[in-house]
Amino acid sequence: MGRVAEAALAAPSRLAAGAGLGGSVQVRHVDAGSCNGCEIEIGQAFGPVYDAERYGVRLVASPRHADVLTVTGPVTVNMAGPLRKTYEAMPRPRLVVAVGDCARDCGMFAGGHGVLGPVGDVVPVDVQVPGCPPAPAAIVAALRGVSGR
Repeated sequence: MGRVAEAALAAPSRLAAGAGLGGSVQVRHVDAGSCNGCEIEIGQAFGPVYDAERYGVRLVASPRHADVLTVTGPVTVNMAGPLRKTYEAMPRPRLVVAVGDCARDCGMFAGGHGVLGPVGDVVPVDVQVPGCPPAPAAIVAALRGVSGR
């Protein structure tokens, strides 16, 4: 039957932030307080249709194995500490991708009880993916920019 997935788009130019990484990247994901809309889209980005793994991007369970940290949602008061610890546990070079409007600027949760602020207030952010939630293709494009593949 041949390949079911769509043909790969042309490789993006590597973002300056990803210059220290090799051709493939290992990704650790942290939900810092989201509504789970972005998690659904991240799941689709790594599913059989969008297949982020074909570009050398793989999800890992430990921050000690990760090159990239994807974060969704506004950072809640209770998640600020675990997010910092996850970031500090990652080896260098390490990059952070803020996925979704809530991670970028708290989105609809801005000013909410228990919301500390956007991801950039807790850990340095290298790449932002806009959208509420962002499309899987946008997530894959951002991760491809980091990997350069």
